[in-house]
Amino acid sequence: MEILRPSLINISGRVYRRNTIKEDQYEEGEEDDSYMGPPASEQFDEEEEFCDSHSIEQNDKGFSCAIDVPSVLYKYIIGRKGETRRRLEADTKTDIDIPKQGVEGQIVITGSQKAAVSSAVTRVELLVQSFRKKQPFTHFLSFALNHPQVQDGFLRFKEEVLEQCSQDHGVDGSIFQNPAKLHLTVGTLALLNDLEVTQACKQLQHCQDFIKTITEGKPLPLEVTGIEYMNDDPAMVDVLYAKVQVKDGSDKLQAIVERLVDHFVSSGLMVREWDRVKLHGTVMNTLFRKDASAEAAGGRQNMKEREAFDARNILKSFGSYHFGEFDLNAVQISQRYSTDCTGFYTSAGLLNFS
Repeated sequence: MEILRPSLINISGRVYRRNTIKEDQYEEGEEDDSYMGPPASEQFDEEEEFCDSHSIEQNDKGFSCAIDVPSVLYKYIIGRKGETRRRLEADTKTDIDIPKQGVEGQIVITGSQKAAVSSAVTRVELLVQSFRKKQPFTHFLSFALNHPQVQDGFLRFKEEVLEQCSQDHGVDGSIFQNPAKLHLTVGTLALLNDLEVTQACKQLQHCQDFIKTITEGKPLPLEVTGIEYMNDDPAMVDVLYAKVQVKDGSDKLQAIVERLVDHFVSSGLMVREWDRVKLHGTVMNTLFRKDASAEAAGGRQNMKEREAFDARNILKSFGSYHFGEFDLNAVQISQRYSTDCTGFYTSAGLLNFS
């Protein structure tokens, strides 16, 4: 274990040190009674246990605190046959009331001592934080690249690539992006109920000041030129993307992206994946590949079944390809696996630059 740089976890603005011990395994797909108890990796020092991120109220039974937890995470607090909840209640001398599975509501913790309730709240939040990270993302912060000029350039690119490189291994029309859904991903979000979607939309509006400072309240002129690949071997590529930059050569777009990620990470709605966000607009992705097995699975291919493609000739012939230019004027929260009336992803929230 790294002594000088221990793993940290952020809960409602407070940072706790995570003591890494062997973690129990949780099998995906098992039901509410399938989990033996809280991960040992979520243990923390007693002096760090006091939680002041929630309002603890005094009543005729002692003290109580209500916390918002998405219903899909209840099972991790309940545990196998209720073992996790009983252990938490015994350790903290509190009662933990959890709504029925599938019913959105608040988990209410009561106890005779305020410190005991505070301890239970923190332990529940540690569980929630840990297992939230294992949930697939539902939304993503994005910039739309589907301007008509860029779509036209993309369709020409697709046509020329298929004319010149369709004999290369793995290259076919099904792995190209839908032109109406061309976009830049800023970061992913696991928003597990309507309340969290609303919270994310509010957080996006809080970014208005720094975005307008960077853009001076104007749209950002961008150009989409050049292509690159994600992995190390151009002969075995899964994702090919278009490069996007500000026309004046400034780093304004990167600055906006980094500030957005910082803001959403600090709010607890996003997990930081990289030290620096790599701006890319996907134009080819083997996850899009159409085959019998993928269609049987609902059109989404298993990551392990992806067939890479040989991009060497594409990179040689189209490395500096110009897709087009446009003025970027908004960032939005897009819903995964959705389509709106324009063909783009359904927007849960949007913030204009001007």
